[in-house]
Formats: sequence, structure tokens, C-alpha cells
Amino acid sequence: MILESVESGPLHWPSIEENGVTRLKKYVELSPTEAIQADCDVKDTNIILQGLPPEVYALVSTHKVAKELWERIQMLMQRTSLTKQERECKLYDEFDKFTYRKGESL
Repeated sequence: MILESVESGPLHWPSIEENGVTRLKKYVELSPTEAIQADCDVKDTNIILQGLPPEVYALVSTHKVAKELWERIQMLMQRTSLTKQERECKLYDEFDKFTYRKGESL
């Protein structure tokens, strides 16, 4: 359900009419299914934010809806992420340059 919330968007809070005034339902007025969906949206937003580097977090932390947050992160990270193969090549290159110097303790 959490992944579904990220991919399809958040719960659209239902509205009710009370004394001729239409307002959004409060959390306690949601059906059990709606409450679960609202909880999942909060959880997945928090999960996404916790896994971000500080410089990306600063740019996206104002987004409260997981789907919008995820789309923004994808856009920001699109050109900066290295593929697994590129990272592996970089690590092998660094390892090849690693040398032991005489008298140096390991």
C-alpha cells in the first residue's frame, strides 16, 4: 500500500457538508480504509526523506505529498546518479592506485 501511495498519489480527502458548509473530513472522520491510506502517505514521505543526502533533502523537504516528493527527487537525481557499473569501475580504479609504502603500518 505504501508503494501504491508513491506511484498513484495520496488520498484525496473526502469532503462533507455540515450546516450548509462544505469542508474536508478530519482524520477521525475518515473510514478505516481512508485512514490507512492517509497513514501510508505520511509513512512513505518520511521513508523517502530519511534516505536522502542533506543537499537533496534541503531542496525537497517542503513537499508533503509522497508522489510529488518522489517525482521531484527523480528529476534532481536524474543526471547525477552513477550506474552500478560506473561506480564499480571507479572503485576498481581507486583500488588499483592504493599502494603500500615502506615503513607504513597496515
